[in-house]
Amino acid sequence: MSADDEAETLTAAHGAGRAEMRSFLSETVLERLGDPIADGVGLPALDDGAVLPDGDRSLVVTTDSHVVDPPVFPGGDLGRLGVAGTVNDLAAMGAVEPLTLTCGLVVEAGTPTDRIETILDSMAETAEECGVSVQTGDTKVLPPDDLDGIVLNTTGIGRIPRGEQLTSDGLSPGDRLLVTGPVGQHGIALLAAREGFDFETDLRSDVAPVNHLVAAAREAGTVTAATDPTRGGLATALTELAARSGVGLVAEDRAVPVSGATDSAAAVLGLDPKTVACEGRMVLGVAPEDAESVLDAVRATPGGEQAALIGDAVDDHTGRVVVDTGIGQRYLTEPSGQQLPRIC
Repeated sequence: MSADDEAETLTAAHGAGRAEMRSFLSETVLERLGDPIADGVGLPALDDGAVLPDGDRSLVVTTDSHVVDPPVFPGGDLGRLGVAGTVNDLAAMGAVEPLTLTCGLVVEAGTPTDRIETILDSMAETAEECGVSVQTGDTKVLPPDDLDGIVLNTTGIGRIPRGEQLTSDGLSPGDRLLVTGPVGQHGIALLAAREGFDFETDLRSDVAPVNHLVAAAREAGTVTAATDPTRGGLATALTELAARSGVGLVAEDRAVPVSGATDSAAAVLGLDPKTVACEGRMVLGVAPEDAESVLDAVRATPGGEQAALIGDAVDDHTGRVVVDTGIGQRYLTEPSGQQLPRIC
């Protein structure tokens, strides 16, 4: 059999949330699953969740699977990651008051019970922080060596008034871009913990629910688009916003918030914090006339103190992101392949 006849196989890059994953989803998944939803958002949108119209309201549903190495890291653990990540996906679709969560737990036989208890305790604490609880789930135990660690699947359900969903395709030229806090912390902190790097700084993951920040932003002004910069980080989030909205974006490099600890560690590791995953941030498009009031509202809300306006949507270079460095401009390209394995 020739190399051309060999079946294509998935690689780690197909799960990294970047171009390879989008290609797999569009060419393989969407060919078989998902239909457009009238007055809603379905799988073909490839957004942070689905919006299902139901009378004068809509249900918002999202699901995510989490596997992370190590399962406990500075600033969080697998349980907090699962709940916060799911609640944040709901918030990115406009559902800032989640109704309930599910929990699917897949565990390798021989896993210490106290490790599971730590994850479940963290899930319960984070869910209480978000004002939600886990009400149904499933557990599977696989034979030793069939699974490397613990896989946690969580589904979230929320409800919003019909037509009030947020999406990642709502930007128009003139809209401002707001990020709710410093970027890149989760991926850098996780890599340092996994590899045993000691940067002698307080390097911690940003993993946290941000539904309350989205609520504060919407109360203060018009939010036109939203997405959370998880796999692929801010670079991928901005690229997807530009492509889905049919606009160009200009981001001011010096305006992007990055903590000193993250910036120093990233420099040593040869990484750009804009391409590294966050797990407690949201990128929002905001109507230009409301940008300052929304920024003030987010900064006045716990967890949003370091929010920043980082750029604008424009009607030039559609679907691409330009970074203004202060001395020149360059296109922001999302990284390809698998840069940091198993971060969410």
